[in-house]
Amino acid sequence: MQVKTTAKLNNLRMSPQKVRLIVDLIRGLSVEEALTQLQFSSKNAALPVKKLLKSAIANAKHNHNLKIETLKIDSIRVDEGKTLYRWMPRAMGRATPLRKRNSHIILVLVGDQEQKEETKNEEKKVKAKKETVVKKTKTIVKERKTEKKDTKTKKTKILKENNK
Repeated sequence: MQVKTTAKLNNLRMSPQKVRLIVDLIRGLSVEEALTQLQFSSKNAALPVKKLLKSAIANAKHNHNLKIETLKIDSIRVDEGKTLYRWMPRAMGRATPLRKRNSHIILVLVGDQEQKEETKNEEKKVKAKKETVVKKTKTIVKERKTEKKDTKTKKTKILKENNK
């Protein structure tokens, strides 16, 4: 069954035009191919896009139990965010505007879901481990209590002998 998962990066302080150059490289690729493309790209925009892709992979695995081998980039979109307006002083007392642009990136991955039987078996194993840990801690607590009682009785016996 095909399942979609998303990851978003808001307010990346980089021009959308520059980010789109990298995004166009990886659109439609499998996750492994996209990671290798981003790893060997010399553009500065490759680093935040790679980080976003890794986050989307983690979301897919943790939230939807998707197989990493089947993950593919379904869609990736770069939108323009807020623009910061700054001024640069120029000759003869003038000033020219600088527009510092921000980007929003939305990444959608699609992949196959793992079988539910495997996850149920894992849950049973985890529950069994928790029960054994609880039993062990209870026995340890009981042993410590008996040790404390034993030391108290020994101390009282010694004090009684010394008082006589």
